[in-house]
Amino acid sequence: MASSGAGYDLSASTFSPDGRIFQVEYASKAVENAGTVIGIKASNGIVLGVSKPLLHKMVVPSTCSYKRIHSVDEHAGIASTGFLPDARQLVGRAIDEAANWEDQYGVKVPPEVLADRLGYFMHYYTLSGGLRPFGASCVIGAYDQDTKQYKLHMVEPNGSAASYYGVATGKGKQAAKTELEKLNLHKEPCTVDEAVKHIAKILTMLHQENKDNEGKPLEMELSWICEASKYKHVGVPKARIAEVTAWVQEQLEEEDDDEEEAMEE
Repeated sequence: MASSGAGYDLSASTFSPDGRIFQVEYASKAVENAGTVIGIKASNGIVLGVSKPLLHKMVVPSTCSYKRIHSVDEHAGIASTGFLPDARQLVGRAIDEAANWEDQYGVKVPPEVLADRLGYFMHYYTLSGGLRPFGASCVIGAYDQDTKQYKLHMVEPNGSAASYYGVATGKGKQAAKTELEKLNLHKEPCTVDEAVKHIAKILTMLHQENKDNEGKPLEMELSWICEASKYKHVGVPKARIAEVTAWVQEQLEEEDDDEEEAMEE
């Protein structure tokens, strides 16, 4: 069986003898090497968070082309990671899909329809030798005006889309997923305020544990959809992010002190 490309990675339309599509796997690897994205479906809203590695010391933080979280429409947001130009293309497609649906039907696009349509678009790019898969993943958070429910979806490079209580992708996704699983979100949903703290803490932990980030500041983007935001997708206020960041640092320092005391005993 082919455990490496061995000529089967020249086209996205070619399967290897063991049923793999290497071009899609390479696209997924681009996602794994990029910034972490975390989404949490809370009891009273949705929170999206992204850690953004500084590409260069001279880059101005939070510039438009560097953004990782965008609004698809008033009630939906999308967080992306992976190859940045690919991610921008997907964000644009999601915005177009939402606008076309509203023009045609006169209502906001249902969250699951938006995720599925973006997935179809991404899957199409895995079917032809003249195209390549998108090296990006997208996490979509939205408020469904018809059902009055919050929805969280992720679309992956192979075009698959699924709904989640909590999801993570990008660098350190396994560690992030482990932390999310500890929260038992499927049984005990947290509040939006708690979700902001959870995401900020996980992103900070992953940043500190990565030796490549030593001496580099962590830049986070956080957004939410909740009653306080009038069910619209907006960025978490900077003052709130500053408060949560300070809280996270205190929590991590306390945990470090507890570990040191336990080792001494």
